[in-house]
Parts: sequence; C-alpha cells; structure tokens
Amino acid sequence: MARVSRKVHDRVLLKLIGRYLRAGVMVDGILQPSTEGTMQGGPLSPLLANILLDDFDKVLERRGLRFVRYADDFLIFVKSECSARRVFRSVERYLTGTLKLVVNHDKSRVCRTAGVEFLGYQFHGFGGQIRVRPKSLKKFKQRAKAILTRNRGISMRRRFRELRLYLRGWIDYFVLEQRKSLTLTLDKCPNPTHSGRRVRACYWSNWRLPRTRLKKLQALGGSYDEAYPPAHSGKGPWRLSTTSGVHRALSNAWLQSQGLFTLEERWSALAPKRRTALC
Repeated sequence: MARVSRKVHDRVLLKLIGRYLRAGVMVDGILQPSTEGTMQGGPLSPLLANILLDDFDKVLERRGLRFVRYADDFLIFVKSECSARRVFRSVERYLTGTLKLVVNHDKSRVCRTAGVEFLGYQFHGFGGQIRVRPKSLKKFKQRAKAILTRNRGISMRRRFRELRLYLRGWIDYFVLEQRKSLTLTLDKCPNPTHSGRRVRACYWSNWRLPRTRLKKLQALGGSYDEAYPPAHSGKGPWRLSTTSGVHRALSNAWLQSQGLFTLEERWSALAPKRRTALC
C-alpha cells in the first residue's frame, strides 16, 4: 500500500483497496481472515503485482539484462551458466530483501532455454521452436472431454456452442504453436481425444432406439445394408462411433456443417499473427 500511495493520492481509493485486501476469503463456506497477499484470480491481484514489481523491472533494465515478465512469472536471459547463477542470487536477494517477497524455489531454476516452460508454452531446441507444453495439452484434452460427455443432458446445438467457444479461445491463446500436425492430431481419428469421434458418440446416444438410429443413418445418405448392423448392434456408442457406417453418415464435413469447430482451420487462419509475433 505504501508503493500504491506513491502514485495514488486519493484517500478514498486507498481505503477501498485496503478494505478489499482485508476482506477475507470463503473456504468451504466459512469466512477466513486475509493476513497477507491478495485473493488468487481476483481483479486486483495482477494490478498490484505490476505495481509492486515495477521497481524490479527497472532494476533489471538498468543492469542491461534481457527479461520477460507476466505478473509474477518471469524469465531472465544471460549468455553463460556462471552469469545465470550470479544473476539468480542477486535477484533473489532483491526480491526477498527489498520487496519482502517469497521466492518459490520449486519453480525457480538456472537452466538452458531448451525445455523451459512459460505461460503454457515450452521452448524446444536451439532454433527456439515454441510448442504447447504437455501439461497445457493434458488440461485441454480433459476440458474437451468434459464438454463432450454424453450424459450431460443438453442439446447438440448447445454442446457445439460450448465446444466452439472453448476451442477457439484455446487455439487463439496458443497461436504461437508452430506444429500444424498437433492440430490435425487433435481434430482427426484415431486419436482417442478426437472431438469428432466424441460428437458422433453423443449423437448415437441421443438417438437411442435402433429404429431411430437406422432412420437417421439412412437420412444422412447411408444404405440400408450399411446402416442396419450398427443401428441394431449391442455395442456402446464409443465403439460404434468408429464403424464405417456411422463414420460415413456422420462425416467430418457434415459435423462441420452442424457447427463443429476445427482447430486446424483456425490455426491456419492465424498464420499472419504467428509470423508477426515470431519475427
């Protein structure tokens, strides 16, 4: 608050911020007091982080160090391991001694740029190739799978809308991903997390009765002989979603016409932004 008051002289605003910091947090429905820090995910947290770490940025600039920072997550680049260890010690002294902050040693280290993770990305090789880190990819698959869970009891239109909003937001954030093959893998079979396969399974679950399934498959262009076996099969929707009869009727082109979002198409459309950012 002392650092905020250097620039902000409105006592009412300073009092409001102070009350916000001391308002407490709800833990399992019980109000717990706030003794330090700000609520994670709160709108005030990134603002105060930038105010507090502004002096830190200026110190690094005066020393001529190359660095990048987003809120409290930052990387500092030097030429040698010896320099990196020296900078690491001096930065830790400044953060803990001057700014009175706690350094997370589990997430802080001296290393080469290859393999470094930052804001959901991971750097690979000496060429500086940027990829989505494995942890972010795992979260993506879990979220997409949750949206396409068959027993949610919602319409396919709403399901498509939720999936489109999530997939578009995800690929727009990870616009710097340089591998087109990744989007193709996530979009198409036989990947078990393939959104198209899960959508087919959702349709199959919604149709339920054999006569309904047979009628729908024939309406989508399937022949009687090709549609009858899967329509009257006792196997589950996930297994039947890969059969030739279902796959031909519920083709990728038809699913896209119904509103299925494809990562590969959006990734290609974002190519100009990717080239500009990597130049």
